[in-house]
Amino acid sequence: MLEVSHLSKVFVSGKNKVKAVDDVTFAVKRGEIVGLLGPNGAGKTTTIKSVLGITRPSAGSIKVGGFDPFAEPNNALSLVAAVLEGSRNIYWRMTTWENIVFFAGIHGVSHKIEKDYFDHLIETFKLVDKRSTEVRQLSQGMKQKVAICCALVKKTPLVFLDEPTVGLDIETSYELRGILKELAAAEARTMVVSSHDMAVIQDICQRVIIMSGGRVIADDKIDDLLAVFRSRNYKLAIGNVLDNEVVEGMRKKFTDVEVQNGERKTNITINLPSSGDLYALMDFLREHNIDIETINQQDPDLEKAFVALVRKERERCNGNS
Repeated sequence: MLEVSHLSKVFVSGKNKVKAVDDVTFAVKRGEIVGLLGPNGAGKTTTIKSVLGITRPSAGSIKVGGFDPFAEPNNALSLVAAVLEGSRNIYWRMTTWENIVFFAGIHGVSHKIEKDYFDHLIETFKLVDKRSTEVRQLSQGMKQKVAICCALVKKTPLVFLDEPTVGLDIETSYELRGILKELAAAEARTMVVSSHDMAVIQDICQRVIIMSGGRVIADDKIDDLLAVFRSRNYKLAIGNVLDNEVVEGMRKKFTDVEVQNGERKTNITINLPSSGDLYALMDFLREHNIDIETINQQDPDLEKAFVALVRKERERCNGNS
Protein backbone atom coordinates (compact mmCIF):
# COMPACT_ATOMS: atom_id res chain seq x y z
CA MET A 1 0.00 0.00 0.00
CA LEU A 2 2.84 2.38 0.89
CA GLU A 3 6.50 2.11 -0.09
CA VAL A 4 9.10 4.64 1.04
CA SER A 5 12.58 3.98 -0.31
CA HIS A 6 15.80 5.80 0.67
CA LEU A 7 13.89 9.00 1.39
CA SER A 8 15.94 12.07 2.32
CA LYS A 9 15.06 15.71 2.81
CA VAL A 10 17.49 18.57 3.30
CA PHE A 11 16.22 22.02 4.24
CA VAL A 12 18.44 24.92 3.19
CA SER A 13 18.34 28.30 4.93
CA GLY A 14 21.07 30.62 3.74
CA LYS A 15 24.34 28.79 4.30
CA ASN A 16 22.80 26.32 6.72
CA LYS A 17 21.66 22.86 5.71
CA VAL A 18 19.53 20.65 7.93
CA LYS A 19 18.92 17.01 7.01
CA ALA A 20 15.44 16.39 8.40
CA VAL A 21 15.09 12.92 6.86
CA ASP A 22 18.09 10.68 6.22
CA ASP A 23 17.78 7.61 3.97
CA VAL A 24 14.45 6.40 5.35
CA THR A 25 13.05 3.14 3.99
CA PHE A 26 9.90 1.28 5.07
CA ALA A 27 6.77 -0.31 3.64
CA VAL A 28 3.22 -0.65 4.94
CA LYS A 29 0.95 -3.45 3.73
CA ARG A 30 -2.77 -3.20 3.06
CA GLY A 31 -4.77 -3.53 6.29
CA GLU A 32 -1.86 -2.85 8.66
CA ILE A 33 -2.05 -0.36 11.52
CA VAL A 34 1.48 0.96 11.98
CA GLY A 35 2.75 3.34 14.63
CA LEU A 36 5.23 6.06 13.70
CA LEU A 37 7.19 7.19 16.75
CA GLY A 38 10.03 9.56 17.41
CA PRO A 39 11.08 12.49 19.59
CA ASN A 40 10.52 16.04 18.37
CA GLY A 41 12.71 16.70 15.35
CA ALA A 42 12.97 13.02 14.45
CA GLY A 43 11.65 13.58 10.92
CA LYS A 44 8.18 12.08 11.34
CA THR A 45 6.22 15.10 10.13
CA THR A 46 8.52 15.69 7.16
CA THR A 47 8.16 12.04 6.16
CA ILE A 48 4.36 12.20 6.41
CA LYS A 49 4.20 15.46 4.45
CA SER A 50 6.38 13.92 1.74
CA VAL A 51 4.00 10.96 1.42
CA LEU A 52 1.08 13.40 1.19
CA GLY A 53 2.77 15.36 -1.59
CA ILE A 54 3.21 18.47 0.56
CA THR A 55 7.00 18.44 1.00
CA ARG A 56 9.10 17.37 -1.98
CA PRO A 57 11.97 15.09 -0.89
CA SER A 58 15.59 15.77 -1.82
CA ALA A 59 16.17 12.12 -2.72
CA GLY A 60 14.46 8.75 -2.69
CA SER A 61 11.07 7.56 -3.85
CA ILE A 62 7.52 7.20 -2.53
CA LYS A 63 4.78 4.96 -3.87
CA VAL A 64 1.19 5.13 -2.64
CA GLY A 65 -0.70 2.22 -4.14
CA GLY A 66 2.00 2.12 -6.81
CA PHE A 67 1.73 5.84 -7.64
CA ASP A 68 4.28 8.61 -7.04
CA PRO A 69 2.58 11.50 -5.14
CA PHE A 70 4.66 14.05 -7.08
CA ALA A 71 4.72 12.50 -10.57
CA GLU A 72 1.14 11.18 -10.36
CA PRO A 73 -0.51 13.30 -7.64
CA ASN A 74 -4.12 12.72 -8.65
CA ASN A 75 -3.77 8.94 -8.60
CA ALA A 76 -1.63 8.80 -5.44
CA LEU A 77 -3.55 11.30 -3.34
CA SER A 78 -6.91 9.78 -4.22
CA LEU A 79 -5.77 6.80 -2.14
CA VAL A 80 -4.77 8.65 1.02
CA ALA A 81 -6.39 10.83 3.69
CA ALA A 82 -4.88 12.48 6.74
CA VAL A 83 -5.69 14.15 10.04
CA LEU A 84 -2.60 16.23 10.77
CA GLU A 85 -3.81 18.87 13.21
CA GLY A 86 -6.95 17.31 14.59
CA SER A 87 -9.87 19.63 15.19
CA ARG A 88 -7.97 22.63 13.80
CA ASN A 89 -8.59 21.19 10.33
CA ILE A 90 -12.38 21.48 10.53
CA TYR A 91 -14.74 24.46 10.56
CA TRP A 92 -15.97 25.30 14.04
CA ARG A 93 -18.94 27.40 12.91
CA MET A 94 -20.32 24.54 10.84
CA THR A 95 -22.22 21.59 12.27
CA THR A 96 -20.89 18.05 12.44
CA TRP A 97 -22.96 17.04 9.40
CA GLU A 98 -22.05 20.18 7.44
CA ASN A 99 -18.35 19.52 7.99
CA ILE A 100 -18.64 15.94 6.78
CA VAL A 101 -20.60 16.96 3.68
CA PHE A 102 -18.21 19.86 2.97
CA PHE A 103 -15.03 17.79 3.15
CA ALA A 104 -16.64 15.01 1.14
CA GLY A 105 -17.51 17.54 -1.56
CA ILE A 106 -13.93 18.81 -1.71
CA HIS A 107 -12.84 15.30 -2.61
CA GLY A 108 -15.61 14.75 -5.12
CA VAL A 109 -17.68 12.48 -2.90
CA SER A 110 -21.43 13.02 -3.24
CA HIS A 111 -23.26 13.19 0.08
CA LYS A 112 -26.42 12.05 -1.70
CA ILE A 113 -24.79 8.87 -2.98
CA GLU A 114 -22.78 8.21 0.18
CA LYS A 115 -25.34 9.37 2.75
CA ASP A 116 -25.66 5.88 4.23
CA TYR A 117 -21.91 5.72 4.77
CA PHE A 118 -21.84 9.19 6.34
CA ASP A 119 -24.62 8.10 8.69
CA HIS A 120 -22.62 4.97 9.46
CA LEU A 121 -19.58 7.08 10.42
CA ILE A 122 -21.68 9.32 12.66
CA GLU A 123 -23.15 6.27 14.39
CA THR A 124 -19.77 4.53 14.70
CA PHE A 125 -18.16 7.59 16.28
CA LYS A 126 -21.22 8.16 18.50
CA LEU A 127 -21.99 11.58 17.08
CA VAL A 128 -25.68 11.02 16.32
CA ASP A 129 -26.95 13.48 18.92
CA LYS A 130 -24.29 16.02 17.80
CA ARG A 131 -25.19 15.81 14.12
CA SER A 132 -26.71 19.32 14.00
CA THR A 133 -24.44 20.89 16.64
CA GLU A 134 -21.82 23.46 15.66
CA VAL A 135 -18.32 22.10 16.19
CA ARG A 136 -17.36 25.02 18.43
CA GLN A 137 -19.92 23.76 20.98
CA LEU A 138 -18.45 20.26 21.11
CA SER A 139 -15.97 18.85 23.61
CA GLN A 140 -12.37 18.30 22.49
CA GLY A 141 -13.04 14.59 22.14
CA MET A 142 -16.08 15.18 19.95
CA LYS A 143 -14.15 17.66 17.78
CA GLN A 144 -11.42 15.09 17.28
CA LYS A 145 -14.00 12.51 16.22
CA VAL A 146 -15.51 14.92 13.68
CA ALA A 147 -12.04 15.62 12.23
CA ILE A 148 -11.40 11.90 11.79
CA CYS A 149 -14.82 11.40 10.17
CA CYS A 150 -14.02 14.18 7.70
CA ALA A 151 -10.84 12.33 6.72
CA LEU A 152 -12.59 8.98 6.36
CA VAL A 153 -15.37 10.15 4.03
CA LYS A 154 -13.12 9.58 1.01
CA LYS A 155 -13.01 5.85 1.82
CA THR A 156 -9.30 5.89 1.05
CA PRO A 157 -7.39 2.66 1.74
CA LEU A 158 -4.57 4.62 3.47
CA VAL A 159 -5.12 7.02 6.38
CA PHE A 160 -2.57 9.04 8.37
CA LEU A 161 -3.59 10.01 11.90
CA ASP A 162 -1.32 12.45 13.71
CA GLU A 163 -1.92 12.48 17.48
CA PRO A 164 -5.52 11.19 17.20
CA THR A 165 -6.05 11.16 20.98
CA VAL A 166 -4.23 14.36 21.96
CA GLY A 167 -6.09 16.37 24.60
CA LEU A 168 -8.61 13.60 25.27
CA ASP A 169 -9.48 12.19 28.68
CA ILE A 170 -8.71 8.54 29.39
CA GLU A 171 -12.25 7.29 28.75
CA THR A 172 -12.64 9.12 25.42
CA SER A 173 -9.15 8.07 24.31
CA TYR A 174 -9.95 4.44 25.06
CA GLU A 175 -13.25 4.68 23.20
CA LEU A 176 -11.65 6.27 20.13
CA ARG A 177 -8.91 3.65 20.04
CA GLY A 178 -11.54 0.92 19.99
CA ILE A 179 -13.41 2.61 17.15
CA LEU A 180 -10.25 2.93 15.05
CA LYS A 181 -9.38 -0.75 15.52
CA GLU A 182 -12.88 -1.86 14.57
CA LEU A 183 -12.98 0.44 11.55
CA ALA A 184 -9.59 -0.69 10.27
CA ALA A 185 -10.63 -4.34 10.55
CA ALA A 186 -14.09 -3.89 9.03
CA GLU A 187 -12.98 -1.77 6.07
CA ALA A 188 -9.45 -3.15 5.54
CA ARG A 189 -8.08 0.34 6.11
CA THR A 190 -4.34 0.87 6.28
CA MET A 191 -3.50 3.32 9.07
CA VAL A 192 -0.28 5.06 10.01
CA VAL A 193 -0.63 6.54 13.49
CA SER A 194 1.79 9.09 14.92
CA SER A 195 1.51 9.76 18.65
CA HIS A 196 3.52 10.64 21.74
CA ASP A 197 1.14 8.48 23.77
CA MET A 198 2.82 5.07 23.87
CA ALA A 199 -0.30 3.43 25.30
CA VAL A 200 -2.22 4.43 22.17
CA ILE A 201 0.40 2.96 19.84
CA GLN A 202 0.77 -0.21 21.90
CA ASP A 203 -3.00 -0.68 21.96
CA ILE A 204 -3.98 -0.16 18.32
CA CYS A 205 -0.85 -0.90 16.27
CA GLN A 206 0.59 -4.25 15.29
CA ARG A 207 3.91 -2.77 14.26
CA VAL A 208 5.97 0.30 15.05
CA ILE A 209 8.50 2.38 13.14
CA ILE A 210 10.75 4.45 15.39
CA MET A 211 12.64 7.45 14.02
CA SER A 212 15.42 9.49 15.60
CA GLY A 213 17.66 12.10 14.03
CA GLY A 214 15.92 11.69 10.70
CA ARG A 215 16.66 7.95 10.53
CA VAL A 216 14.63 4.79 11.11
CA ILE A 217 16.22 3.12 14.13
CA ALA A 218 13.64 0.36 14.59
CA ASP A 219 10.94 -1.23 12.46
CA ASP A 220 9.33 -4.30 13.98
CA LYS A 221 6.18 -5.89 15.35
CA ILE A 222 5.52 -4.47 18.80
CA ASP A 223 5.54 -7.90 20.45
CA ASP A 224 8.88 -8.76 18.84
CA LEU A 225 10.35 -5.41 19.83
CA LEU A 226 9.29 -5.84 23.45
CA ALA A 227 10.63 -9.41 23.48
CA VAL A 228 14.11 -8.03 22.85
CA PHE A 229 13.86 -5.91 25.99
CA ARG A 230 11.98 -8.44 28.12
CA SER A 231 15.15 -10.32 29.09
CA ARG A 232 17.03 -7.13 29.91
CA ASN A 233 14.82 -5.39 32.46
CA TYR A 234 15.18 -6.18 36.15
CA LYS A 235 13.86 -4.77 39.40
CA LEU A 236 15.86 -5.32 42.56
CA ALA A 237 14.80 -4.71 46.15
CA ILE A 238 17.66 -3.78 48.50
CA GLY A 239 17.34 -4.10 52.27
CA ASN A 240 18.98 -0.78 53.06
CA VAL A 241 19.35 2.77 51.77
CA LEU A 242 22.22 3.33 49.34
CA ASP A 243 24.57 6.23 49.91
CA ASN A 244 25.28 8.71 47.13
CA GLU A 245 28.75 7.33 46.40
CA VAL A 246 27.36 3.86 45.68
CA VAL A 247 24.54 5.26 43.57
CA GLU A 248 26.93 7.35 41.47
CA GLY A 249 29.26 4.40 41.06
CA MET A 250 26.38 2.25 39.87
CA ARG A 251 25.24 4.87 37.37
CA LYS A 252 28.74 5.14 35.92
CA LYS A 253 29.05 1.39 35.55
CA PHE A 254 25.47 0.75 34.36
CA THR A 255 24.11 3.63 32.29
CA ASP A 256 20.41 2.69 32.19
CA VAL A 257 19.57 2.49 35.89
CA GLU A 258 16.98 4.10 38.17
CA VAL A 259 17.50 4.17 41.94
CA GLN A 260 14.65 4.96 44.33
CA ASN A 261 15.77 5.30 47.94
CA GLY A 262 13.04 4.88 50.53
CA GLU A 263 13.26 5.40 54.28
CA ARG A 264 14.71 1.95 54.89
CA LYS A 265 14.89 0.22 51.54
CA THR A 266 15.93 0.88 47.96
CA ASN A 267 14.40 -0.19 44.66
CA ILE A 268 16.62 -0.46 41.61
CA THR A 269 15.25 -0.69 38.07
CA ILE A 270 17.87 -1.47 35.47
CA ASN A 271 18.17 -2.34 31.79
CA LEU A 272 21.07 -4.68 31.07
CA PRO A 273 22.45 -5.34 27.56
CA SER A 274 23.28 -8.99 28.34
CA SER A 275 22.77 -11.66 31.00
CA GLY A 276 26.43 -11.33 31.94
CA ASP A 277 25.80 -7.77 33.06
CA LEU A 278 23.34 -9.06 35.65
CA TYR A 279 26.16 -10.95 37.35
CA ALA A 280 28.35 -7.84 37.11
CA LEU A 281 25.63 -5.86 38.90
CA MET A 282 25.33 -8.47 41.65
CA ASP A 283 29.11 -8.49 42.08
CA PHE A 284 29.11 -4.69 42.32
CA LEU A 285 26.48 -4.75 45.06
CA ARG A 286 28.27 -7.49 47.01
CA GLU A 287 31.55 -5.56 46.81
CA HIS A 288 29.74 -2.74 48.61
CA ASN A 289 28.23 -5.14 51.18
CA ILE A 290 24.73 -4.62 49.84
CA ASP A 291 22.26 -7.49 50.21
CA ILE A 292 19.69 -8.16 47.51
CA GLU A 293 16.31 -9.10 48.97
CA THR A 294 14.55 -9.86 45.68
CA ILE A 295 15.27 -9.65 41.97
CA ASN A 296 12.52 -9.85 39.36
CA GLN A 297 12.50 -9.74 35.61
CA GLN A 298 10.30 -6.90 34.37
CA ASP A 299 7.88 -6.90 31.46
CA PRO A 300 8.85 -3.78 29.52
CA ASP A 301 6.34 -1.47 27.90
CA LEU A 302 6.72 0.35 24.60
CA GLU A 303 7.72 3.59 26.28
CA LYS A 304 10.74 1.99 27.96
CA ALA A 305 11.78 0.33 24.71
CA PHE A 306 11.37 3.63 22.85
CA VAL A 307 13.45 5.58 25.37
CA ALA A 308 16.21 2.95 25.34
CA LEU A 309 16.41 2.89 21.54
CA VAL A 310 16.43 6.68 21.17
CA ARG A 311 19.05 7.02 23.91
CA LYS A 312 21.25 4.42 22.21
CA GLU A 313 20.92 6.21 18.87
CA ARG A 314 21.86 9.57 20.41
CA GLU A 315 24.90 8.02 22.07
CA ARG A 316 25.90 6.57 18.71
CA CYS A 317 25.53 9.94 17.00
CA ASN A 318 27.46 11.74 19.75
CA GLY A 319 30.20 9.15 19.50
CA ASN A 320 30.53 9.74 15.76
CA SER A 321 30.54 13.52 16.03
